[in-house]
Amino acid sequence: MRATTLNSSDTDFPALLRKNLEILQVNLGYVCNLSCTHCHVNAGPKRTEVMSLETVQDVLVFIDQAKIKTLDLTGGAPEMNPQFTYLVSRARAMGVKVIDRCNLVILEEPGYEHMAAFLADHEVEIIASLPCYLEDNVDKQRGKGTFQASLAALQRLNALGYGQPGSDLLLNLVFNPQGVNLPPEQSALEKAYKDYLLSHYGIVFNRLFALANLPIQRFAKYLTNNNLFDEYMQLLKSNHQAENIERVMCRNTLSVDWQGYVYDCDFNQMLTLPLGALPESKAHISGLSSSLLNGQPITVRDHCFGCTAGQGSSCTGALKAA
Repeated sequence: MRATTLNSSDTDFPALLRKNLEILQVNLGYVCNLSCTHCHVNAGPKRTEVMSLETVQDVLVFIDQAKIKTLDLTGGAPEMNPQFTYLVSRARAMGVKVIDRCNLVILEEPGYEHMAAFLADHEVEIIASLPCYLEDNVDKQRGKGTFQASLAALQRLNALGYGQPGSDLLLNLVFNPQGVNLPPEQSALEKAYKDYLLSHYGIVFNRLFALANLPIQRFAKYLTNNNLFDEYMQLLKSNHQAENIERVMCRNTLSVDWQGYVYDCDFNQMLTLPLGALPESKAHISGLSSSLLNGQPITVRDHCFGCTAGQGSSCTGALKAA
């Protein structure tokens, strides 16, 4: 098996149908200040794709028409899109919950020092990538110096009230494993993160989300270059848990790329797989009615086993309770 076969419709992953749409996950572009080894988007400083103001307006219209409850912003580094603050402000004014998937380091970059305060002022939930609580592991995955920058950002967020007991400012961290491994049990890992970060750096946070790496883009290239792709796919398939299917994120989430085209999930977006409800056309959010989605099929391929393997994996971590 090779990474390219993930686009093949020849899969034994179970069929899925959509439930009511609640979450709109919007990729604001592939520009990023980091180039992480586990990145399934292949984002980085040399990327140029950025969502335009016109497409941001299309997103806002859809949010209103579809009565979206949660706007989940991702990238790249979503904060690097010039329209980021405008989109967040408008969505919050509409009463929509906003999530910022933040790499933390961006909050310490020149020109973005104001961003943490902006997020706090607008009560944006932060889901921040910190693939490990040990410096060497983080710098190995994300680049030299990123761990210390992440700590500085976390301390800045804590000072604003993020992650503090009794605060409405939610700060959740994301763990990604290294190599050909599934994430360890989430609740035990969360305790280890909390104990270590508090005792060593005085840092607090709300939840830890343990996410499996999916064999797409940069991580797929790593697997292929090291002759590990087949082994990893076998790991995912052999650890498939049918009970996780009910809670996979694509059931109530729609993914939007930087050009405004829609997909069943962020991973399908990276593979340019068509929306299951409209398989014969490349659907754009400006012409989409949410009423067409409920009860419709979801496009599935072999990479979907990454969401159901073991404890399960979604944009909010494990699917199984501890």
